[in-house]
Amino acid sequence: MPSWTAPRVPALPGTGGAPRILNTATGTSALADTDGVAGLYVCGITPYDATHLGHASTYLAFDTLQRVWLDAGYEVHYVQNVTDVDDPLLERATATGVDWRALAADQIELFRTDMAALSILPPREYVPVTDTIDAVASAVAELLEAGLAYRVETVDAEGEDIYFDVAAAASKGPWTLGSVSGYTRELMLTLSAERGGDPERPGKRDALDPLLWRAERPNDPSWPAAIGAGRPGWHIECSVIATGLLGENFTVQAGGGDLPFPHHEFSAAHASALTGEPLARIFSHAGLVAFEGEKMSKSLGNLVLVSKLRAAGTEPAAIRLAVLAHHYRSDWEWFDADLSGAERRLASWRTAGTAPVAGSTLALLDRVRVALQDDLDTPATLAAIDAALAEIDDTELFADLVSALLGITL
Repeated sequence: MPSWTAPRVPALPGTGGAPRILNTATGTSALADTDGVAGLYVCGITPYDATHLGHASTYLAFDTLQRVWLDAGYEVHYVQNVTDVDDPLLERATATGVDWRALAADQIELFRTDMAALSILPPREYVPVTDTIDAVASAVAELLEAGLAYRVETVDAEGEDIYFDVAAAASKGPWTLGSVSGYTRELMLTLSAERGGDPERPGKRDALDPLLWRAERPNDPSWPAAIGAGRPGWHIECSVIATGLLGENFTVQAGGGDLPFPHHEFSAAHASALTGEPLARIFSHAGLVAFEGEKMSKSLGNLVLVSKLRAAGTEPAAIRLAVLAHHYRSDWEWFDADLSGAERRLASWRTAGTAPVAGSTLALLDRVRVALQDDLDTPATLAAIDAALAEIDDTELFADLVSALLGITL
């Protein structure tokens, strides 16, 4: 599936360094470097109600990571999925009387348009789940053969659902339950019930065992497979796409702050069970964005949509700056003042004069690189630029600096 047009990334004098970012799995800072290609997988959208500012915040965070890597001279291999068949999408399609495929196609196109407008670097591969059905079914068959998955009878279908055996997989390593999220079992049980799991499902060996393959139901999308007609569970899709395109133990697995459990926990579990290696070296998560006192989410309906801001005449560069004013790992709340402040900042950057002090813009570039290498510290970066506006001696370099590293066009 095509993604979107890549923005121009100007070359800058010298070379930056690899960033240190927090590894959620260990709770410690890790150097996001590589001897070869930097592999990045960011979990994509389930295409309905795209694109809200929570999405924008996540994809901007890891767009910044890519830009720091590129400035360090790395080649980046970025992969993103699209969960274009899943229960929330199907429920929305049913509620609105729209074919689920049409709903997905419409929202994917809106997402592409928003990402291009926001100057987000596109993935090399943009992969819908519906393009990976055969690969997922083969992976599930492999897990069954290895004794790491099992079948559970269903009451509403002739076939059987297939679940991942958490205990069996943990006994074979390298993954063990909690090794990605670090959460307690009690918290996992709560989150499983809230985030698409079914801890009360009869017939499971462990309440936390996640679904790998959903057997065909009446009026439910399904595909033929040797393991029985059906469709993929949520987590296995990312395991198969990521390892298939990036290999095992790639550089960074990333996503929003609601993904450490269950999604990244079990994506890592499935991948390790299939390859015998860790899914990724570093797990990185962006903070959650609130609006009107609650986490911004589709289920609550309290969404600030990028497309609506753009339709109202808001410049995408101002939206970027409003989001980048918050550290990518922080949870924060959107207020109208965020946008008005970003618009004032953008105007001040565009009117920065030429100072007589030779080399001042090069010195600013060094300070920006240091800030971004320190856990992608965009608030410190913006503050450093604001403080240096009166000292800019090279407006062309200044424009290239903010374009290359922050994705802002002056």
